[in-house]
Amino acid sequence: MQIVAINSNNMWALVMARDLKADGQFVYAVKSTGIFCRPSCPSRRPRREMVEFFGSPTQAQKAGYRACRRCTPADLNAQIEKVNAACRYIDKTTATDNETTLTLSEIARHVSLSPFHFQRLFKRTLGISPRQYQQARRAGKFRSALQTESRITDAVYEAGYSSSSRAYESVNAQLGMTPSAFKRKGEGVPIAFSVVASELGKLLVATTPRGVCAVRFGDSEAALVRELKQEFSAAEFTRNDHELASVAEQVQQLLRGKPAAIKIPLDVQGTAFQQIVWKALRQIPRGETRSYTDVAKTIGKPRAVRAVASACASNPVAVVVPCHRVVQKSGSLAGYRWGLKRKAALLEMESAG
Repeated sequence: MQIVAINSNNMWALVMARDLKADGQFVYAVKSTGIFCRPSCPSRRPRREMVEFFGSPTQAQKAGYRACRRCTPADLNAQIEKVNAACRYIDKTTATDNETTLTLSEIARHVSLSPFHFQRLFKRTLGISPRQYQQARRAGKFRSALQTESRITDAVYEAGYSSSSRAYESVNAQLGMTPSAFKRKGEGVPIAFSVVASELGKLLVATTPRGVCAVRFGDSEAALVRELKQEFSAAEFTRNDHELASVAEQVQQLLRGKPAAIKIPLDVQGTAFQQIVWKALRQIPRGETRSYTDVAKTIGKPRAVRAVASACASNPVAVVVPCHRVVQKSGSLAGYRWGLKRKAALLEMESAG
């Protein structure tokens, strides 16, 4: 059965570009040869009319095609499982020994790959290096510990950092503020916000000195501001419609289908898993959708469908991280943090534009 979640014209463009990032999202099959390949296959490109697309090697095989011996697309699932096994090994090791930072060679040896091949495979699958994955997991644990431990020092060692300076150096970017400020609900952190009218109701945009930390829709301006202030109850809030007019306009341009030249710096907090999901969401082309299962497969965790749905629901920046482009496998819209009517409207606007 052919997949329908990704536009075939875009898939063909990825095949023509031999895009490595498209590997794992789909395979293409050539009717004249009876062979299916990865998008990045180095073989000569067939004529477009001879090509059809499938969501997985299994689907292509069921349709009667055989795997290309050059790019071995049937091995892709095995490669993804290698990455999953590496993640499980990292998680298990750091769970029992917080101070351990596994070397690339140690992790690669565990999954029986060379360090060079493993590094490329891991980064291509998850978008981050094994070291960055370990750092993100530890930062996520530190973030959780800050909310439960009575002292920051206790949280530092609970998360496995050897010193407070190491913790501050590693997680400032993840928290968007210093650990002490985060623990005190953003105390001392300046957050500017603005609320404007949009095609989808009231639009709130908030920023820290690092970047945009919130983009939210609502029917009530007062409710939007109240929710923001509850999240960081001790931050220093300033309404600044003039200074944030440009950012608000860029968000509205995303709604109107003009994303090409827009680069909005973000300051969003999340666990390692959430960060990976949000990064995958930003790679979904405008006018297209993916299922929660598709996203789970893209990040190399095909069984984490519910966790992907949870990460989508936790997205703090509507539209900029397009969680509205994720739907149920059947094509139905499922939930949306800012309401199903807005989700349907967003998808309709994007498909029309």
